[in-house]
Amino acid sequence: MADGLDFESVVARCYEPLYQFAFSLRHTEADACDLTQQTFYVWATKGHQLRDPAKVKTWLFTTLHRQFLESRRKLTRFPHHELEAMGCELPVITPTLANQLDSAQVLKALASVDEVYQAPVALFYLEDCSYKDIAEILDVPMGTVKSRISRGIGQLQSLLADDVAATGRNPKRKA
Repeated sequence: MADGLDFESVVARCYEPLYQFAFSLRHTEADACDLTQQTFYVWATKGHQLRDPAKVKTWLFTTLHRQFLESRRKLTRFPHHELEAMGCELPVITPTLANQLDSAQVLKALASVDEVYQAPVALFYLEDCSYKDIAEILDVPMGTVKSRISRGIGQLQSLLADDVAATGRNPKRKA
């Protein structure tokens, strides 16, 4: 890059103020470093598009702020939770137990799920229909299909867990 905008000179002039701004946004050293590094990565890949070399600092601060906002949106949409803290929200049926359930038990439990949820769950999991196909078959919006499948699976899991807890035994063994 010409006009004193080579990568190293831009980093030397702007790293410290960018890092301070990132730290004021993220409040941790590691996150501020990551945000600053990401900003300079964007500069390295797109900085050549800057038409006015006098606005390099403004461009970098704007880019850093946009990177920060994007990371906040991602965190809001896909929050990170520690597994130990979320144990109460994990399914009651363990993967090992799920493998032990036979199809007759699952179909019997599916018959006990609220009727409004049975068809979407059966079409999705037993017939491998897409959300779009299920919406057309049932003549309901796609969002309703997704909601009914989610709620139906929740009921199904609860019924299967209750069945296993009530019998207190391996589901494949006869009493």
